[in-house]
Amino acid sequence: MYLTNSFISNGRKQYSQQPLVLAVEDHEDSLLLISYALESLGCRFICQKDSSATVLVAKEYQPDLIMLDILLPTLNGLEVVRQLKQEALTKDIPVVAVTALATRENQKAIMGAGFDEYLCKPYMIEELEAVIQKILSGNFYRNSAYQLCQE
Repeated sequence: MYLTNSFISNGRKQYSQQPLVLAVEDHEDSLLLISYALESLGCRFICQKDSSATVLVAKEYQPDLIMLDILLPTLNGLEVVRQLKQEALTKDIPVVAVTALATRENQKAIMGAGFDEYLCKPYMIEELEAVIQKILSGNFYRNSAYQLCQE
């Protein structure tokens, strides 16, 4: 599955109306949570552990949203978002920072780097879903992962 450098669910963007989300996270548990939430919301997704290929993947697949950790081993999320915002093919893709950096100064620097939203770890699955729905307008909503866990 997505335990390799990247995993793509349900094919490429042009074959579906479902939103495509690129999630870049180096911790497997966090990737699992994000992928579970995305699947429950009816999204297709690409999961990546290596941030060095993020810009290339974003250019090729044109995701509707990028969820990007900040503290990544190869390229940090701040550098990745700067590169994304400089590329014509990726500059308009919304990018959500998903990070443990929680101070006001950190949040200000992160948002100043070009991120569209900020989600602080640890987060509740409802918070993750709310950010995804806000950015993607919620047109695709099926069941929330939180509701599925309650059943």
